[in-house]
Parts: sequence; structure tokens; C-alpha cells
Amino acid sequence: MGLLENWLRNWLVNWLRNWQERKWRLGFWCVAVVCGLIVANCQPTNQYTNPSRGDSSNGNTANAGVLVYGSGGQPVNLEPGNFIDGNSAIAQQQIYDRLIAFKDGTVELEPSLAESWTGSEDGKVWLFKLRQGVKFHDGSDFDAAAVKFNVERWWDPQHPQGFRNAGKNYEIWKELFGGFKGEPESLLREVEAVDRNTVKFTLNQAFAAFPTAIASNYFGIASPKAIQQMGASYGVASNSDANSIAVGTGAFRLKEWRTGDRIAFVKNPNYWQKDLPKSEQMVMRFVIDPAARLAQLRATQLDFTVDLAPDQRAEIVSDPNLDAVARPSFNVGYLALNPSYQPLSNPKVRMAIAQAINRKAIVKAFWGDLGISDSHFLPPSLAWAQSSTLGDYEYNPQKAKQLLAEAGYANGFELELWYMPVSRPYFPTPKPIAEAFAADLSAVGIRVSLKTKDWAAYLNDRNKAPGFQSYMMGWTADYGDPDNFYYPHFAANSTKDLGGWKQERLIQLLDRGRAIADIKERAQVYAEVDEILYREVVRIPIVHSQPLLAKRKALTGWIPSPLGVESFATVAK
Repeated sequence: MGLLENWLRNWLVNWLRNWQERKWRLGFWCVAVVCGLIVANCQPTNQYTNPSRGDSSNGNTANAGVLVYGSGGQPVNLEPGNFIDGNSAIAQQQIYDRLIAFKDGTVELEPSLAESWTGSEDGKVWLFKLRQGVKFHDGSDFDAAAVKFNVERWWDPQHPQGFRNAGKNYEIWKELFGGFKGEPESLLREVEAVDRNTVKFTLNQAFAAFPTAIASNYFGIASPKAIQQMGASYGVASNSDANSIAVGTGAFRLKEWRTGDRIAFVKNPNYWQKDLPKSEQMVMRFVIDPAARLAQLRATQLDFTVDLAPDQRAEIVSDPNLDAVARPSFNVGYLALNPSYQPLSNPKVRMAIAQAINRKAIVKAFWGDLGISDSHFLPPSLAWAQSSTLGDYEYNPQKAKQLLAEAGYANGFELELWYMPVSRPYFPTPKPIAEAFAADLSAVGIRVSLKTKDWAAYLNDRNKAPGFQSYMMGWTADYGDPDNFYYPHFAANSTKDLGGWKQERLIQLLDRGRAIADIKERAQVYAEVDEILYREVVRIPIVHSQPLLAKRKALTGWIPSPLGVESFATVAK
């Protein structure tokens, strides 16, 4: 323990020297690092089965062919179209392919299960030509009927294999494509299997970004045979045969899901992409605490990991066996204010909250040079769609108090503020960030009660009426268009978490932005959207972050996507 004690002592000394800069987090990080070291040094060895030898290999990354990835939490499920969280997306990316993929490290489209696609002149009809000879992991054929089956499960509330009565809601379909079958807002009118290798989508209105939207990470194509076999249990952790829980065409097959611990994958020997995947096995371990993830990476229990705290960068760089990796920024972390609650129904109160929180200081303290704060919901890489006339929300506690008094709350009020229980790319350390919000709000008389709950329940309950009063959330885009930031958060059917809040002009603009292809016209539309959101203050942008990742130097082939999710098929060590 001598080296460990010396390291910890030096670490504490450095932190104490920087007390003023880190006053919000000192206590938290001392506990976090100590806990992380305890976890790293005391956790029992994990056993993974090598399918080619029938023996076992432990969690040390020296085991050739076994990739060990450190996730910030476990997936909600492994069912395409029925999740919105990043942990589910990462796991599903290994199992499923989509019709269209994104080129490594970019938001540019490239063929996947569809070899080509074309749109009609009016933008309402899209034809996809499918790749032939592809098999699902269970040996069944991938074809146009399989695509139609998957899409109709997501879109049609009456689909017999949708299992809505079991709690499946496919909310992301509604968020990205306006509504479900039979609803007037539904973008999709019909999906047809024209022949074995051709799928036709007919839309109710033009949508220039349709190929990009259907390429998003939610819409992997699953085996109809496996879904019919598993029923409502498909994609859910259970004691059932892992070969049927999640079945796609992807580079890896699901081997095992140990709830609260790990998911194990094995190579798909019949993968349609030649010479992939590079690894025989891949393990996704669930390590919620960022300090514990880094400690396990240093101890060779992990090969690579994500969503580390910006303050950990110096520790990574100082270790000769590690590389710090920055994911390109394409996200927003925000604080949602639910107008269905009093007093948040008053725009003056919402603006007071925006002016009471010292967002720039918080971002500087928690993200350093890996984050920026401004008033735009869109990240800087989409500046062409931002308003050039908007300033930032001014940090002005006195003005915030004045607004509260004008709204009838001179003595403040009580506010429940929910923070997520897991680290995410936009909020790597949710609790201390929430504590910083609470400290600023208390200075203007808003008495904050901090709340949290299990991640799956957090995601689900925010949409149950009346929703959370205020809560932290974020978004890493699914495709490279303003539509993907705005439509899932502000469109007619996308505000359950805000008590069904609607702004009619905003909805009209979002629909128009989807329909037109001219970039200059779209820029004007989205600039007005930006200005409306600034005034309404229902989701306060806190940060656009450049997520910090890390890997061991021996690892090759990992190209992080700006969209936050990538296949590990090319990764090897």
C-alpha cells in the first residue's frame, strides 16, 4: 500500500492548493477517488468464457482477444427503437446494424444494410436497396420483410409484436418522426417491402433529412424470428437464452448479460463486413463512478472507457500506459424547467433561474477547457443555424431577485431538482454539478431539494404526468442536423417531460425546417427557433462538452464518433 498512500497524499496536497477553484467539489472528489481506489484494489476478479477454448479469462486486459470496455452504467434494454440512453446505444451498436451508417469519426452517411437509397423529387418517397446475403445471428435471412417488420413495430401501436401492453413505448420514433401510425402528426404514411431487396418509405410530408434520421443509432434491425420467439421479453435482461434476447446482424453476438455487472459479446463469425470484427470477444463492464473507471483502466482491468471527468485528464496524461482521447463535441447538457408546475409556469421565474445560475463559472470549474457555455441549444458546430443576434443569459443574481419579486415570489420558493444517477458525456459528475446549481439558486431565495433515482426509472418517470419539476438531462445528436436537436425536445409530441408545453410558432418553424432543403432558408428558420427558445427558457443550455475518454496505449482502431456511439468492430489490442 506504500505507493498507493503516497499517490493519494500527493493528490490531496495538490487539490488543497487549488481549493478556491474547486470549492464546490473537493469533498466529492476526495470521496470519489478513495472509493475508486478501493474498488480497483478490492474488486474480485471477473471471469469471461473464451468460446474458442472453453476456458476462462479474468478481467485483466492482458488476455489477448478480449476487449474490456468500461461503461458508465448498464443499458436500459437491448431492444432497437425502445430506448433513448447512451449505454443502451453503445451495447446495441455492437449487436445490430442499421440501414445506413455513419463514416467513422464523422456524421457523413455510408451504406450499411442498405447499399443505396434515393428520394423522390418532392422528398416524400424514399427507396432503399438492401444488401443481399446477410444473415441474422440466429441464421434467419435479412430482407425487406424484416425491415418492414421492425419499422412497423416502432411505428404502429396496434402491431401484434409491439407489446405496448408490456410497457414498451418506442418514444424515440415519435420524437424523431412526429407521431405513430394513425396520428395526424405522423411523418410516415406507409412502409412497403416492394420486393425481397427493396424497401419503400412513403411520407406524409417532405423530410430532407429522412435518410440521416433513419441512420440514427436507435434503429438497428432485429431478427423477427427472435422477437416472435421471446415476445415481450425481447431485449430485456433475463434468465432466458442469451442467443434470443438480442439478435441482429452486427459484428458481435450477445453471449451473456449479468445485470448490474457486465454484458459479454462474442465475434459473429458470419459478419458481412470482411475481416471484422478484429476481436474474438468483447466485454462491457458497468462501472458507474468515473474515478473507479479510471482506476480500473490504470490497473489493466479495462482497455478503454468513456465519460470521464475533465479533472481526470492530468492523471491520464501522466500515465505512460494511457492515452487521453477527446470525443468531438456534438451535444448539449441542459436544465429542464417544467411549466406545468407553479411557479415555473411564469416565464419571469424561468428567466430568473437562468440568470441566477453562474453557468460559465460552473462550466469552467467542472469542465475546464473541455466545455463551453452559451445560450444556444445547438452546439457551436451548427452555428450556421443559430441566431447571430442573441447574447448569453446574463449571470445577475440581483436581476434574478427582481424578476422573482415581479412574478410574486419575493421570498423565493421551493424547487425539486432531479439529477441523473450515472455519468453522461454532457454531465460527467451530475451530483456535484446539481449541488452547484442549488448553491446559486439558494442565493436568490430558491430553496432546492435535490433528488435522484435509478437511471431507467429516471428516464421513464420524467415523462409521467406531471413529470419532474426540474431536472438535468442532455442530448448527444443522432445525426448531424439541427432538426435532431430541436424536434425531439420541442416538437408537438416531444414535451411530455414539460407537462405537454407547446409554443405554436415554434412548432410551425420546426415542421418547416424539416420540409425545406435550401440551407439559407433553413438557417433563417432555425435562427428564429433559437430566439424563441431563449425567451421561453424551458430548457436552459448549460454546456456543450467535449467528452473525455481514455484507453490503454496498446489499443488500436478506436475512432470515437461525435454522435457518442460507435461500433467496436475495428478495435483490437
